[in-house]
Amino acid sequence: MNPENKVQFLQGNEACALGAIAAGVRFFGGYPITPATEIAEVMARELPKLGGVFVQFEDEIASIGAVIGASVAGTKAMTATSGPGFSLKQENLGYAIHVQIPCVVINVMRGGPSTGLPTLPSQSDVMQARWGTHGDHPIIALAPNSVRECFDLTVRAVNLSERFRIPVIILSDAIIGHVREKVTLPKKEELLLVERKKPTVAPEDYKPFEDDGTGIPPMANLGEDYLFHITSNNYDDEGFPATNDHEIADRRAKSLKNKIERYRNEIDDVDLFMVEDAEVVIVAYGSTSRSARRAVMMAREQGIKAGLFRLKTIWPFPYEHLKTAAESANHLILVEMNMSQLDSEVRSATHGLDTRLHGLHQSNGMLITPYQIYDSVKGLV
Repeated sequence: MNPENKVQFLQGNEACALGAIAAGVRFFGGYPITPATEIAEVMARELPKLGGVFVQFEDEIASIGAVIGASVAGTKAMTATSGPGFSLKQENLGYAIHVQIPCVVINVMRGGPSTGLPTLPSQSDVMQARWGTHGDHPIIALAPNSVRECFDLTVRAVNLSERFRIPVIILSDAIIGHVREKVTLPKKEELLLVERKKPTVAPEDYKPFEDDGTGIPPMANLGEDYLFHITSNNYDDEGFPATNDHEIADRRAKSLKNKIERYRNEIDDVDLFMVEDAEVVIVAYGSTSRSARRAVMMAREQGIKAGLFRLKTIWPFPYEHLKTAAESANHLILVEMNMSQLDSEVRSATHGLDTRLHGLHQSNGMLITPYQIYDSVKGLV
């Protein structure tokens, strides 16, 4: 498998793995789970060739714990899973958010709850990605809709994680993960890669969580010259517990949120298709957005002015982008393979507009087809 500049016939999961490797990931900790296992298989085969490390752990809890440890030591690190494993990762995911440890978690979504529909697609982990771990916290989550985007958005996820010292989630699904498409991947020198910011002060002056004015503290490698402390408790700039200091607690919570809100122009990412004059705008992401794009084309062939607003960044939700796209539309149709998890976000984005919101949702393990979406569009005009 040659990841560079060669026509290949790849699965989405394989492209995710190759994207991670191209972005510099050299540690993968995971546990096999349908429909994400191919990511681990590729990493197990390719990482040792590059001096990287692949470890299959006893469960998903140990996997993400090791990923966090590898990242603290200075290595770009990643794990991949599906719904039940994603649930198990939540406590450690919250820890990584809190202590600002970069890492990437790929969730190839399948039907749930519980074991649910282990081989069938779903988009029902969207709110879990945002609020699965407890407490007030930010998160970044991306949603690819093609094999090539599995590669590109995995590279982007690694970059965002390193840039903002935060875990980044990729919300793929069983269709995107397993579909095969012809792709030509870029050479490594064609990629823009981001490395985490390192301290420039002397080791004795280093404070691991002190804001240098950017909102993103420089990060040293644990075990090298810079000694520092990490705790899951509320902490001061030196990393030591400050659980009874309410001023520090308030400042810490705001700083975690603001380092994402401040740089939304770098994070928010949407794809617009024929929305300029659209009277009906479909809002979709992942595999359903492929059906939605075809439905738009079918509608246009019949003279119906439809368009597609595709979420590539789901979290933080791109409220302003959606509001702009919806201003001239009469109707929005939110299409998801779940029971309407993004309804409140879409309503918030379009508050005050005359645009009417409609939903097309199913959670039966079947892809929503272009014909279903087209029928919903046709019924509004």
